[in-house]
Amino acid sequence: MWTNCQLLLFTRYPEAGKTKTRLIAELGASGAALLQKRLSERIAHQAQLLTQRLGITMVVHYSGGSRKKMTFWLGPMKYVEQTDGDLGQKMRRAFQHSIETGAQTIVLIGSDIPDISADLLQQAFTSLKTREVVIGPCQDGGYYLIGMVAEQASQLYPLLFEEMPWSSGELLATTLSRLEKAGYEVAILPTLRDIDLPADLPFAIEKGLL
Repeated sequence: MWTNCQLLLFTRYPEAGKTKTRLIAELGASGAALLQKRLSERIAHQAQLLTQRLGITMVVHYSGGSRKKMTFWLGPMKYVEQTDGDLGQKMRRAFQHSIETGAQTIVLIGSDIPDISADLLQQAFTSLKTREVVIGPCQDGGYYLIGMVAEQASQLYPLLFEEMPWSSGELLATTLSRLEKAGYEVAILPTLRDIDLPADLPFAIEKGLL
C-alpha cells in the first residue's frame, strides 16, 4: 500500500555560525546551532516513526557537514547532499532524485517545525492518493511541507519551483494561486508555526527546545 513512497527531510548540519544565523544575536552561534540540532532531531524522530509504521523510505537531504558527520549525528539512513542553487532548485532536484530512484509519491519537509508528527506525515501521504499535490502551510506565509505524485512532476516543477518569492510571506499564496490556475487539486494540511526569527523564540521555549 505504501510502496514507492519517499519522505524527504531538508536539514542542515548544526555547525555554530552557519545555521540559524538570524538567531545568533539572541542565542549566540553555539545556541543557534543547538536549536537547529534539537529541531532536526525532533522531526527526524517523527519521520522515523512513520517509516517504521508504513515502510516508507526516508532520505535526508543535507547541507553543511559531510555524510560521515550526518550519519554520526542522526544515525544510519539514506543521505544526499543538497545541490547548489536557490531553494526551488534544491527542492526540484531532490524530487527528481526520488523519482529517478523509483518513487511514485514524494513528500518533502523542512526542519524548522516542532509540531510535525508521524500522524501528520501519514495524512500527507494519504492525501496524495486522491490529490496531485499536498501542502502544509506555515503561519508566516510559507510552507513546511510539499508533496506530489511523480506522474505530474514535469508539469508541477515550473509551477512550484521557478521564480518564486522564497523566504517571503507571499510564498504560500503564490504557490496556491499558480496551482489553482493550472487546475490542480491541492490537499491542505493544518497550519503550523516554524522557528526561524527572534519573535519565534518564546514558542521554542514553550516547545522545550530552549
